[in-house]
Amino acid sequence: MGSTSARHDHEGPGRRELIKRSAALGLISVPTMSFLSACATSGGGGGSEKETKAPAGEKSAKNPLGVAQGAPLEAFIFKGGLGDQYAKDAEADYKATYGAEVKHTGTQQVGPKLTPRFAGGNPPDVIDNSGADHLDMNKLSTQGQLQDLAPLLDAPSLDDPARKVRDTLHPSTLEKGKHGDKVDVLYYAFTIYGTWYSEKLLADRGWTYPKTLSEMVGLCGEIKKAGIAPWTYAGKYPYYVHFNLFAQIAKIGGMEKWIAIDNLEPNAWTSNDAVKEVVEHYEELAAKKYFLEGSQGLTHIQSQTAWNRGKAVFIPNGSWVENEAAPTTPKDFGMAVGALFDGTGDKMPHGTLRGEPSEPYIVASKGKNPAGGMELLRIMLSKKHAQNFATKVKSLTCVMDATEGMTLSPGLASASKVFKEAGENLISLQLQEWYPALTDEKIGGLTGQLLTGELKAAEWIKKTQQECDRVAKDDSVTKFKRTA
Repeated sequence: MGSTSARHDHEGPGRRELIKRSAALGLISVPTMSFLSACATSGGGGGSEKETKAPAGEKSAKNPLGVAQGAPLEAFIFKGGLGDQYAKDAEADYKATYGAEVKHTGTQQVGPKLTPRFAGGNPPDVIDNSGADHLDMNKLSTQGQLQDLAPLLDAPSLDDPARKVRDTLHPSTLEKGKHGDKVDVLYYAFTIYGTWYSEKLLADRGWTYPKTLSEMVGLCGEIKKAGIAPWTYAGKYPYYVHFNLFAQIAKIGGMEKWIAIDNLEPNAWTSNDAVKEVVEHYEELAAKKYFLEGSQGLTHIQSQTAWNRGKAVFIPNGSWVENEAAPTTPKDFGMAVGALFDGTGDKMPHGTLRGEPSEPYIVASKGKNPAGGMELLRIMLSKKHAQNFATKVKSLTCVMDATEGMTLSPGLASASKVFKEAGENLISLQLQEWYPALTDEKIGGLTGQLLTGELKAAEWIKKTQQECDRVAKDDSVTKFKRTA
């Protein structure tokens, strides 16, 4: 199951707004691929005649990938909510080890800037292919433009030469990075989605995080009586609610039925009892006015600020929220995230969590120094740099147990805790990745109406199925399939 698109995660609505504006340029036909990136990869091997022979160094225990001493490296890093300092820190170690200059570009326009370079056969060596205008990795992989990362994965890890790099990573990282049988994308970060809240607020009021949907409804009643709104959300970007709503359906109904939704199968929404249960839950929250008044007009930042100020108890979000909301978060807030709620006859156990690899890194096979590109990733996958990432951007990486023994920020500590408790009960969804115009504009619009009480659950389900059927029948939209 190869993923074709960069994660939206920390990038916020800027990416989604660009997607909406770019829809007419073909963005709907290949998920999150801009018109420019379509041009970038349309020429097959694109300039391979000009390909420069990559320099090779002598392989050794300390240099398992054979990086040439002194060979320059070029890194192109998406500079969004995570910034790019963590990458610069790893580049400094690369420079010190190999006595090589590193050219670093931090940008939010990966696709537009790299389109002509891939077409001309002179791409940078390593790329954080994230953001709104990123390159289409399916096409790049098909054309042989992406370096097979097997040499990196089979290389000894920096921390323990007896362990291969692949053995230090969360297995879902390798699965998500595949195109066919080849891993040619490395998802560096790991995002935890869920219901976020203030531990201090709950403790001060004597409230307990609910285990079930019905307990949540009951607690919302108590919260409202106390003069606080139970929930807020980014009403201008209602797809934020899908981070929870979609995953809740998968937990109750099981992954097999969710995969049918990802695969745009007929009646996948209308024949799934979990859909009815979850959407009716949101209908009830709306009917009882359990959302902060005016939430429908808030941006993601405004809703997070209202939440930080104690105007609402719960907010649906991803683990980037701690970094993003830091400017308005009180010191003693105690940011925390809870696992998904239990419903009726759930197929997945209590504690199930939506957690997914994010932040896709690629190495250009036709770059001047692909060995160096892989070596930079090996450095980033060391415990030192995984911990540096956690400290600087308050996010987990794909490196297992990298944060052991660290003093973590409250939100990251909570995310790490629920991640461990979930074990193998992790949910990964593709619909929002593969068909963002469908989920964020079409279904998002319906969700916005659901949360203001303008639309009943039955209508939401019916119309959502119709929107998915429309995409399924549209030959101009590239389709993807998953089996697990």
